[in-house]
Amino acid sequence: MKQAVLTGIRRMAIIERGKPQLKNDSDVLIRLSCVGVCGSDIHYFVDGRIGSQVVQFPFAVGHECSGVIEEVGRAVTRVKPGDLVAVDPSIHCGVCDQCLSGRPHTCRNNRFLGCPGQIEGCLSDYIVMPEFCCYALDASFSPVKAALIEPLTIGIYSVEQAQMSPEGKTIGIFGAGPIGLSVLLTLRTTNSGPVYCIEPLGYRREKALELGATLAIDPNQEDVEQSVLQVEPWLLDLVFECSGQQDAVDNALKILKPGGRLVLVGIPPEARYVFDMDLMRRKEISVQNVRRQNHCVEKAIRLIRGGLPVEKMVTHHFSLAESERAFNLVADYRDEVIKAVIDLQVINTGA
Repeated sequence: MKQAVLTGIRRMAIIERGKPQLKNDSDVLIRLSCVGVCGSDIHYFVDGRIGSQVVQFPFAVGHECSGVIEEVGRAVTRVKPGDLVAVDPSIHCGVCDQCLSGRPHTCRNNRFLGCPGQIEGCLSDYIVMPEFCCYALDASFSPVKAALIEPLTIGIYSVEQAQMSPEGKTIGIFGAGPIGLSVLLTLRTTNSGPVYCIEPLGYRREKALELGATLAIDPNQEDVEQSVLQVEPWLLDLVFECSGQQDAVDNALKILKPGGRLVLVGIPPEARYVFDMDLMRRKEISVQNVRRQNHCVEKAIRLIRGGLPVEKMVTHHFSLAESERAFNLVADYRDEVIKAVIDLQVINTGA
């Protein structure tokens, strides 16, 4: 089979590898259909690491994927050959304290697709996964929609982790990339109040407005605090930081009202933020971190089945052979890219 691997900083190659085999009775063999290019993949591509997770080249990244079941182990009951499935890229052990307390996303023994030192990613023709990571989909799902389930789960979980009902709340989102837009799409399925998107790229601001943002602010041309004060004199109840940028955190603290909550979703390139503790303390701002998602796959499936237009985030399609080109385009924000996907096969062109 063919597999795209990182061979160095901003370098990828297509290599031939043996087709993976089932090892356990609960395993399934998946022929991949579509893989989304995620911001975390780009960190590995550009920096060779995310914090303490350092790539040892060559290494295959990729974790947002859909595919067709080709073979199943003897104990598999929830999927069958021929099923189009969405794949949860996180394999938890089920027996550690975190798993037993309902937190499989922080499993002590977690193995995640495309994470250095854990499992190679899904930029390949085939992968083997445990059946519990696979969710069979009906004919209303295309491979692209199915691959977008994973990033949407991050948006859903981020809204849940806000620990604040969005109903009637004033909300800000920093970043209108795929994760920021997933948060926005999730909020628009609730009775939230106005949602203000802060994004430096004009085409992404336009997309945020198309998908339901109340107002889009350019932080490079406008004073973010003053722009928010013009429409919300008491400032905002809740802010989602989805860009991973220090200046976004600085502005988030300024536009949150006293008692507000900041939800950190984005991954900072330097693995750290600096907080203005004087401002944060005086306002008594709460901070909530987000670690991937927890029990949100089926919720994402229901929302997409109900008509949530996640596919509107997709701007570019590439073949597996074009993976390096796709990664460079996303890394450099070229050609008005928002979400790029790698198409490995076409099995369903449904909307």
